[in-house]
Amino acid sequence: MKVEVKSKKGLRTILSVIVDKKNIQTKMDERLKELQSEVSLKGFRPGKVPPEVIKSQFGKSIYGEVVDKILRETSSQAIDEKKLKVAGQPKIDLKQFGEGKDLNYELQIDCLPSVNLKSFEKFKATSFKVKIEEKIVEDKLKEIANQNKQFEDKNENEKAINGDQVIFDYSATVDGNKFDGSEGKGVQLELGKDLFLKGFDEQLIGVKKNDTKILDATLPANHPKKELANKKTKFECKILKVKKPKSNKIDDDFAKLMGAKDLKDLKFLIEKQISSQYSQALNSITKKEILDQIEKNHQVELPQNLIDQEISLMTKNLKPEEKEKHKTINEKLAKSRIKLGLLLNEYGEKNNLKVSDDEVRNEIQKQIKGMPGQEKMVLDYYQKHPSASQSLKGSLYEEKIIDLIKSKINLASKEVNTKEAEKIIAEFNKPNIDAEKFKTTSSVKSKSKLKKISKK
Repeated sequence: MKVEVKSKKGLRTILSVIVDKKNIQTKMDERLKELQSEVSLKGFRPGKVPPEVIKSQFGKSIYGEVVDKILRETSSQAIDEKKLKVAGQPKIDLKQFGEGKDLNYELQIDCLPSVNLKSFEKFKATSFKVKIEEKIVEDKLKEIANQNKQFEDKNENEKAINGDQVIFDYSATVDGNKFDGSEGKGVQLELGKDLFLKGFDEQLIGVKKNDTKILDATLPANHPKKELANKKTKFECKILKVKKPKSNKIDDDFAKLMGAKDLKDLKFLIEKQISSQYSQALNSITKKEILDQIEKNHQVELPQNLIDQEISLMTKNLKPEEKEKHKTINEKLAKSRIKLGLLLNEYGEKNNLKVSDDEVRNEIQKQIKGMPGQEKMVLDYYQKHPSASQSLKGSLYEEKIIDLIKSKINLASKEVNTKEAEKIIAEFNKPNIDAEKFKTTSSVKSKSKLKKISKK
């Protein structure tokens, strides 16, 4: 194989690669020999088909397969030989090919720029610590208690009112006919929340235990069976129980129901959870403050193909007219992200930072523990989407880099209360390009209403 640099302009290098026809013929002969044990042709015993017969039957496709393999192998060897750091996928331009000929092609390569990092020691940033007021913890505690109401039976002659829980069996019909899912047993509804069907709750107001009531309702427009969507339905409901809410006593026993040791521990866990939510947002602000300085103090030539790829990813769900309208902003944002990604990666490599598979697994476990009742969903997501684990690994790597930078710069610590924190976060979240540019990696973020507080 002969490799020459045909041209070099900026970050783009074009290599000329020539593979001798003798080498190609050797690869062809090797492949034909391999195929003898695989090909079955009429008139020949298995494994005894002559190579020339195989070639006469499948020559073109075998040549294409061999050349494709040679292109992959030799292009990689050519890049290694010239010690090029490739940005994105190189392009191959075939100049000469065909049986009995040398293979001649050009390899167009966009290279990563050389990055010269400056000292970060003069950089300044603010790290925020949030003081969670006792009233906020108490309000959250009441909210949790309200979300986890306990109910007690009403007397048989007491009627249901808003806020009561009604337990019933039902049998439903559309145009007098039963349908799939038309019966339910032991259904529990807290009246006033309107969680079943629109207008259903209000028709249950006034029912008593052992009543039978016919209710009219309309099935939802998004019903799984299209033929039942928006259909008027009659529900015959047999009232099994009517229950009234009883006040949750917020004590050690309630705390244990919520997964804590006692009330003091529950308050601590609530404070920790609220603090964590604020800290996550405030850490993003500190991170942006650092990244702004890194970007401003470095000049880096950017590979155009990486910019194009980033713009493509950013705008893949936009309509053509939206892409055109925001073309300049998107290009600026893409360049900023690519530049920061290159600078951070260089810093990570220079400091031998790595993320192990164990660290990724531990982070997934943290996410699982933080979502009680949805553990299987989180685990299944990562098992079915290997790219999500890779993305998480990238986020952990970036986090390590930022943490190391924080340890090197002049990082001031500032304590704020929740009101001050919300004001800082609201200001940061105002739509502008600068608030977006620090998002150099993607990560999986899951939000849910947790009914139990769990220790992380």
